[in-house]
Amino acid sequence: MRQNRTIRLIVLVLSIYCFLLSIDIMGGAFKLLGEGFSLKLIQMTSSPYVGLVVGILSTSVVQSSSATTSVVVCLVGGGSLTISNAIPIVMGANVGTTVTNIFVSFGHVSRKEEFKRAFAGATVHDIFNLSAMFVLFPLEMRFHFIEKMASFMAEAFNDMGGLTFVSPLKLITTPVSSGILTLVGPKVGIIAALVLLFAALRYIVSSMRFFTLDRFQVFLDRYLFKNDASSFVVGAVTTSIVQSSSVTTSLIVPLLGSGLLSLEQVYPYTLGANVGTTATAILASLVTNQVAGLTIAFSHLLFNIFGIAIFYPLKRFPISCARWLAGLAAEKKIVAILFVVITFYVIPILLVFISP
Repeated sequence: MRQNRTIRLIVLVLSIYCFLLSIDIMGGAFKLLGEGFSLKLIQMTSSPYVGLVVGILSTSVVQSSSATTSVVVCLVGGGSLTISNAIPIVMGANVGTTVTNIFVSFGHVSRKEEFKRAFAGATVHDIFNLSAMFVLFPLEMRFHFIEKMASFMAEAFNDMGGLTFVSPLKLITTPVSSGILTLVGPKVGIIAALVLLFAALRYIVSSMRFFTLDRFQVFLDRYLFKNDASSFVVGAVTTSIVQSSSVTTSLIVPLLGSGLLSLEQVYPYTLGANVGTTATAILASLVTNQVAGLTIAFSHLLFNIFGIAIFYPLKRFPISCARWLAGLAAEKKIVAILFVVITFYVIPILLVFISP
């Protein structure tokens, strides 16, 4: 029994590594394919409204909010993009980055109940970000309160000094993923990443089922996800260390699918991940002493803080919406596909190209 548990643990660790590697390969491949397109989109931002949908679309294409915000900071610093137009792009990027964990949830598509739980866990992040965007964007356009507060904070913290650090996750995955993409190219890389992703998920879920009756679930419930505060802190700290909310929120999807965690436990974790993902940009901007970069980084943080202030007390709304959508998707898989395609690609593309 002990030997079997050791083997299962080794399989689980290797599966998690392959899962993280597949996300890194997929992100790198999409970035290689979509970087030029993303840059052109951001450069054609002529108004805050266009900026919002550009942020969603460009981040959905390159699968990285960091890549989008980096381009935005450069364009703002160079004077070719105003801060008023840049902040909505950051809001949109916050929405676009959540598409990755939906792709991960499709790894559970062959098992109805698993997929229902996994898809709900993935989309609760989308619904929170979309809800925050719909409430805060019009308020920002009317009062510019995020821009004013972010500018004040940037001036206050400029010349303070910061620090940069390398994500430990990138140290173990990027050399392998870069080598694979160099060898096979981005198009084959996406296919390889999807195959690796689904295979890794299969072994993660089967291993999780074994540990469900073991101490692992007790550890999750008693310590990491004991209450909303601990879940939030775990999400924030893990994401600030890993430097990718896509990875940390995607990693939680198999735990939901296997029934180890509930949607109520995961919701504050995703809110923490939203805050944690802004830490890297803030620290890096403090090093460069660029007020424009700091303003964008702080606007990202403030958007998430205000979103949490509104929708954490109203958590029944995003959780109920996610469960309802997951119920539809579990019955008819086409609903899940249409949700992704229409929300992240069709509507943003139409809005970008019909805008004056």
